[in-house]
Amino acid sequence: MQKQRSPLLPIFLIVLVDVLGFTIVIPLLALFAKRFGASNLVATTIVSVYAVCSLISTPIIGNLSDRFGRKPLLLISQAGTCIGFLVLANASALWMVFVGRIIDGVTAGNLSTAQAYISDHTAPENRAKAFGVIGVAFGIGFLFGPFLGGVLASAYGFHAPFVLSAALSFLSILCTWRLLPEEKDEEGKLPKATVAGPAGKRPSVFDLSVYAEYFKRHGLGSVYWQFFLFTFAFSCFTSGFALFAQSRFHWDARETGYMFAYAGFLGIILQGGLMGRLVKKFGEIKLALLGFIASVIAYVMMGFAYTLVFLLITATVSSFGSGVLRPVLTSRITQLVGRHEQGIALGISGSLGSLAMTMAPVCGGFFLNSDNTLGWAMVAATAALLGLIAAIQSGAAKVPPVTPKLAAAAAAPASE
Repeated sequence: MQKQRSPLLPIFLIVLVDVLGFTIVIPLLALFAKRFGASNLVATTIVSVYAVCSLISTPIIGNLSDRFGRKPLLLISQAGTCIGFLVLANASALWMVFVGRIIDGVTAGNLSTAQAYISDHTAPENRAKAFGVIGVAFGIGFLFGPFLGGVLASAYGFHAPFVLSAALSFLSILCTWRLLPEEKDEEGKLPKATVAGPAGKRPSVFDLSVYAEYFKRHGLGSVYWQFFLFTFAFSCFTSGFALFAQSRFHWDARETGYMFAYAGFLGIILQGGLMGRLVKKFGEIKLALLGFIASVIAYVMMGFAYTLVFLLITATVSSFGSGVLRPVLTSRITQLVGRHEQGIALGISGSLGSLAMTMAPVCGGFFLNSDNTLGWAMVAATAALLGLIAAIQSGAAKVPPVTPKLAAAAAAPASE
């Protein structure tokens, strides 16, 4: 009997190529939309459009992958991403920019399906290490993607980065098709999908009773609110930073890409070794407090940043806050529920993240629309402050401590 190939290398390549394609366009979308006459408010809603589509579609794609297999649905999701980038590459009007993001959002689920594949094909004791592969791929993607996007847009025009993203997405499809091991067992049947692992079933956005049940859990509801507020603040920042930098520093896509790449570099350093030491020293609850404190300080500083040096200091503090909060909060969620509930619990956090990504860009864009860059920064700072208050209350409630072992899947940003 031939030994089945490990899926880790193919999954790493698939996620890396996908993330590179996505991060290449991060500094560009809002600026690209403005070239077709969009206001700052309309430009920021491009992120919201994608998020609201993925909020509805990702649970559906996840359920279909349970039924028909991870690999076919992963290919469909990747094809949607590729088509979306092709539409953007050939956009000649604002409506085409929105259509491109809608197509990608409707077929969203690349990351969650890849996580589900790992969950199905690795033993529970090896799963955290396996999910760490996705975290590494995200770190590399967020380091090089924005840099490439900014350079290409400045040198060859705004359509060039979208062409490269589409090409990378097509390469990701080829990797999935040729490198990802088949899922069928010796009898030709699909393996039974697990709901025990971190990539189990994600509840529909309309399953309100499920959300209510988990929010009522002791300590869990507070962590969910913290996750939502963190994502809200972070999404407000990422969706509006290019417009903020253009208004205040007269930057184009190149400089914005450099700044995102700098933040990605700091994220790799944090995830590459510092995180484990910080968790051992402070514990997850205290580390969440430090993360929110850093985020509040960073977003307030952003509102008063008028020099490059001050902005770099702000980005450094912000990178620590966001780099700490996502894995810590996701780890808290996974360890405040039983193992058989982790899939649903993380599915809820994923939906909350999509909801935050739907709301935050519009709230920030309202201020950017009148060039109120300070107001935009204060929206993110207020959300982070509310998260800090929730974290303080959670710590005061003496929620039972958890082990310092982080869920490595949390290292990946909730983008795809």
